Amino acid sequence: MTSPESSAAGPAATDQAAAGPAQWAQGQGHWQTGAETAPWQTGAETAPPADVRDAVSAADGRLPRRRGRTALLIATAAVLGLVAGIAVGYGVQAERPPTPLPALAQPGLAYPGKALPEGREPDPLSDKEDRSRRTAGDLRKLLIPRPKGAREVDVPTFDGGSLPVDGWMTAADYATEYVDEGSMFEYFAEEDIRRVAGADWERGQYGQIAVRLVQFRSGAGMGAVDFAESQLDYMPESDEGAGYAGDPIKGSGNGRYFVYPVQNKPGYLPLYEARALGYRGDVMFDIHIFDTRPISKRDIRTLAERQLERL
Repeated sequence: MTSPESSAAGPAATDQAAAGPAQWAQGQGHWQTGAETAPWQTGAETAPPADVRDAVSAADGRLPRRRGRTALLIATAAVLGLVAGIAVGYGVQAERPPTPLPALAQPGLAYPGKALPEGREPDPLSDKEDRSRRTAGDLRKLLIPRPKGAREVDVPTFDGGSLPVDGWMTAADYATEYVDEGSMFEYFAEEDIRRVAGADWERGQYGQIAVRLVQFRSGAGMGAVDFAESQLDYMPESDEGAGYAGDPIKGSGNGRYFVYPVQNKPGYLPLYEARALGYRGDVMFDIHIFDTRPISKRDIRTLAERQLERL
């Protein structure tokens, strides 16, 4: 029924400045005015006449200034003093007795010479202790079950978007749910997205629900965290977001849920929307509810808490 706005946290495309009378000379570190050399130059090493140098300095707001003999003598004396000080310091340090380093806090660290005998191996970590075990399997199994009264759909929830195929979505399909799908797909590629699991349902006459689990590969970046935070950043805005900071999802520490102000347009039914965002480890979850009837906070909060519990 509507598309979530993409946030500015995605990779900002580099805009090239409009070509003007002065352009940056790539690799040369200076502004040029259309010619490789200034009018007074006849070669790479030719300096401008004195009167031209004075005019250029004045144009830059700096008065012409000569470097006199006194300044050179002072600079030379400073360098000699620095060298002498370093030499004296090395001499003093060399005459001092060596200071022994403190002992290691754990000098006996070592790996066992051989593996433990069968039957004495430590028990593997549980799902509660190692969350990666839960998300390493079939991500679709972590989607919340279909809510009571909801049914499958045959049309995408988002305008211009795609339906999950057997519970899966490609990064390209998922990017179509955002306004600037090209930038979003580039962002997903750069952040090393791994996979997307999704489910779409409808309930009542016009109600729609969409759930997305977006998983990123482990690496130097923090894909799920960064992506969720980028979406949460614009939610307090009234133009693209819900217009307020949202309410915390119990037990998440980072997730929030929102109920948007109703949208009324002449000739159309009213549009109500709610959204929940959060993350657990390398998985970010995003839940949307659309309807022509009011959506309570309890509706979106319940779905968010159930999804968080499964993660």
